[in-house]
Amino acid sequence: MSATVSRAARPQAAPHPAPRARRRRTGAWLRGTAITIVTLVFALPLVWMFAAAFKTNVQVTDPSVGLWFRPTLDNFRSIVEAGQIVRSMGNSLLVGVVSTVLSAVVAVPAAWAVGRFNMHRTGSLILVARIVPAISLLVPWYYLFARMGLVGSYTVLVLSHMFVSVPLIMWIMISFFAGLPVELEEAARTDGLSAFGAFWRISLPLAAPGTATASLLAFVFSWNNFMFALVFADDRTQTVPVTLFNFISYASTDWGGLMAAATLITVPVVLAAVLGQKYLVAGLTSGATKG
Repeated sequence: MSATVSRAARPQAAPHPAPRARRRRTGAWLRGTAITIVTLVFALPLVWMFAAAFKTNVQVTDPSVGLWFRPTLDNFRSIVEAGQIVRSMGNSLLVGVVSTVLSAVVAVPAAWAVGRFNMHRTGSLILVARIVPAISLLVPWYYLFARMGLVGSYTVLVLSHMFVSVPLIMWIMISFFAGLPVELEEAARTDGLSAFGAFWRISLPLAAPGTATASLLAFVFSWNNFMFALVFADDRTQTVPVTLFNFISYASTDWGGLMAAATLITVPVVLAAVLGQKYLVAGLTSGATKG
């Protein structure tokens, strides 16, 4: 009887840590493999584009020529000497910066008002504006802007880009302002500030990461937009996506020049993303939590 009791009272041995460690190593290996595959899928086209920019047209179309070749700067030299790509990059920079700044000036205070005063119907209208395809508005827009004499000007490009940028910035900033503590603004109101003063002095500085994130995304959209520039721009106000399209003709394609131009127009966006990485990550994560 005592032997039975002592056997029952004996503590059970803890599970061996080897299976748990093995599962942890397997999970880490699977995550690393998945990250590597996704990175290769997204990076390989960029690597191929960058390499093709330093090849001749014959080398670009030759499958036997991989990454080991004698690079040449003729493609970059030819497109810079032609002048169109430099002028188009200046146009894209001007339209992108102006449309982004004006969109932020309009959208950030509007997003604060929607988030602070629970204007749900306005938020729904913003969502509708985000859903409506812009291509459905090109015909009435073209008729309206043509009657106003704006087709071919920078003004029509800025206004058309703002149609997408304003709802985009508002949609991002509404959730960001909703996540800021309202007690800070109430304390500022108690100290004598107006509602807009509390927004300007308290909420807006705290929303700097979100504003930077939304503005960067709006600028990237403006820089990459092809449809609006194709319809509304002329040779003087042509932006980089339309200039890239001009490298493709019915008879042939200047692959070397196309890849060199694509490399040049990718650099500003990559630099903006790298320089604003801190604000981009902070803005994307801060608005995801409330309180």
